[in-house]
Amino acid sequence: MLDHFRTFARYIRWANAILYDAAADLSATDYFADRGAFFGSLHGTLNHVLAGDRIWLKRITGEGEAPPRLDGILAEDLAGLRAAREAEDARIVAVVDGMDPAALDGMLHYRTVAGRPQAEPLAQVLAHLFNHQTHHRGQASAILTGLGRPAPEMDLIFFLRQAG
Repeated sequence: MLDHFRTFARYIRWANAILYDAAADLSATDYFADRGAFFGSLHGTLNHVLAGDRIWLKRITGEGEAPPRLDGILAEDLAGLRAAREAEDARIVAVVDGMDPAALDGMLHYRTVAGRPQAEPLAQVLAHLFNHQTHHRGQASAILTGLGRPAPEMDLIFFLRQAG
C-alpha cells in the first residue's frame, strides 16, 4: 500500500505543475475573479488546496506551518503560491517516502480546524489528502474551461504512462 501512496505523491506533484502552467498566463482579472467555485476564484481554490495540505502534514508529522483556516490566503499571487506549492509537493513526497509501512495501519489522532478531537487510520488520511487535491484540481480545471482555456490533461493514467 505504501508504494501506492508514493505513486500518488509523485502524481500530485506532476498534476500540480501542469495546472500551474495552465494558469500562468491568465490575467489578474481572470485569476482573481470569483468563478463560483467553493473558494471563489482560481487563486482561492489553489490557496485552499495548499492550506489543506499544510494542515494535514502538520497533523501527520507534527512539523511545519498549518494555517488556522481552510480559506486562508497563503500567498498573494500565483508566483508566490507556485513556489509554496512546489515546496509542499516536495515535502509530501519526502514524508510519504520516509514512512514506515506499518504506520499505515495506525491511527492518526488530531484536532479538526474547529478544535474537535478526531482519529482516523493514517492510510485513510493519506487517501483523503490525495483525493482532496484531485477534487479541487477538477474545480480549477472547470474554472479554466469557463475562461475559454483548454483544460489541462491531469488524469492519473497519463502520469502513469509517463512514469513507465
